Amino acid sequence: MNKLFDELKIIFNKNNFRLYIIGGTSRDYFLNREITDYDFVTDATPTDIKKFLDVDMTFARFGTVKYYYDKKTKIDITTLREERSYLDNRHPSEVNFVKDIAIDYKRRDFTINSIYVTENYEFLDPTGLGLSDLENRILRFIGDPLTRIKEDPLRILRGERFAIEYNLIVSEEYKKLFDENRYLLSKISKGKLEEEKKKLEKVKNGLNYELPKL
Repeated sequence: MNKLFDELKIIFNKNNFRLYIIGGTSRDYFLNREITDYDFVTDATPTDIKKFLDVDMTFARFGTVKYYYDKKTKIDITTLREERSYLDNRHPSEVNFVKDIAIDYKRRDFTINSIYVTENYEFLDPTGLGLSDLENRILRFIGDPLTRIKEDPLRILRGERFAIEYNLIVSEEYKKLFDENRYLLSKISKGKLEEEKKKLEKVKNGLNYELPKL
């Protein structure tokens, strides 16, 4: 159980919305790791959320708001959504808010990044592979790997970071795709590249964890 999530889900429920744990937060919960970064998804739109939480709306057009719990712990809350073509190799040209995780998961990059945790702490794994890939230490894209890389080349660095952090097996196909398309990283802003590189260095400096033996 997580006090922060429990308090927030009650607020969302009182306003007739659902809240789910996602991404690195759901992985950490599954692996019994300390949770330090919080990512949630919801069927509430940013405009809906603004009515009952004091949130940063800077990236609301992409469906994401930032909320500071106790004015210090940053939480990213993203509306369930589907996305259209990535014309700038980073952001979708069109975002449509949805209510169903069966639609939302299709926009995500890796199977291990599409594990949802419900308000009752049940795991939802719409790809059918997320939990098993995490257990078996497999890095796997959702959909066509090359398409996902071209949508957002930062996924190359994310994939390599996940591989180190969770001791994942990266197929020769993926290694080749990463190398052949690394030039696309030049299209990513320096700020985002530095942010990802810092995350990678943090992992390399020994802040990664061994997966539990199952």
